[in-house]
Amino acid sequence: MAVGVQHENVYHEGERAAQRRAGLFDQGGFSSRAIRAEIPEVARGFLAQQPMVVLGAADQGGRMWATLLTGRPGFLQAEDARTVTIGARPVPGDPLHARLGGPAQVGMLAIEPARHRRMRMNGRAVPTAHGLRVELDQVYSNCPKYIQKREPARDPAEPGEPRRSLVLSDGQRRSIAGADTFFIATADRDGNADASHRGGAPGFVEVLSPTVLRWPDYVGNAMFNTLGNLEVQPKAGLLFPDWRTGAVLQLTGTARTDWDPERAALVPGAERLVEFTVTGVVETPGASPLRWTEPVPSRFNPLAR
Repeated sequence: MAVGVQHENVYHEGERAAQRRAGLFDQGGFSSRAIRAEIPEVARGFLAQQPMVVLGAADQGGRMWATLLTGRPGFLQAEDARTVTIGARPVPGDPLHARLGGPAQVGMLAIEPARHRRMRMNGRAVPTAHGLRVELDQVYSNCPKYIQKREPARDPAEPGEPRRSLVLSDGQRRSIAGADTFFIATADRDGNADASHRGGAPGFVEVLSPTVLRWPDYVGNAMFNTLGNLEVQPKAGLLFPDWRTGAVLQLTGTARTDWDPERAALVPGAERLVEFTVTGVVETPGASPLRWTEPVPSRFNPLAR
């Protein structure tokens, strides 16, 4: 999404291209009022209540990753209408640890599964003594569909040693095949990052091989921020949280959108399909101190194939 631009010019070339391919020709005028550069007053309280935020960025080699930052409620604060502070940074071993030791373009998603709420914030992060300060370019809430309801509790423990590979293990493939939620980080041609949520019934992410995943793109807010980024920049990062154990599975690679309606018609609820090729894997046991209750599935979830 174009930084610092409002109204009809909100969307960058990739987002406009994705909207046209989806048959939407006046999306900028319809949705531009939802996008702002300042945090609404009501949203400041929402941020202060959250124990986690998903952050997406490119590493020092230009590969996209998504990571999970956690803390007690209050670790995420709106310092003012254009600035968010985070009382945490990626731990050593996280793919974004080194990159976020300096200035970086980031996309963030504050999500509250228990109340089906989420808020996206994009901007430029700089490190502080206790975490990060992010100067915001874009703030917007969007479609809460496909969020599975969960309640958090804390079980603090030291994270385990990260396990790295270039392909998915059998256990990782089984975990992904049973997932009902993941997060995706992308960026536009200029490096402006974005983080978003994907959810569905367990099995909605297909594991085609140790290096290839595929999932349906369901009807949503019609902004096409993620797919628009992929139109101009195929690099992407995925984050699969283990809600029971606090483990985090991070993938980096490239993604492409399959716009063929006949192939999409074979998958329940799919408007189109997205295929992801894995080039790097990091799995960290106990990366998060949060443990979550069993999910109440979203009523919007299509059946998984």
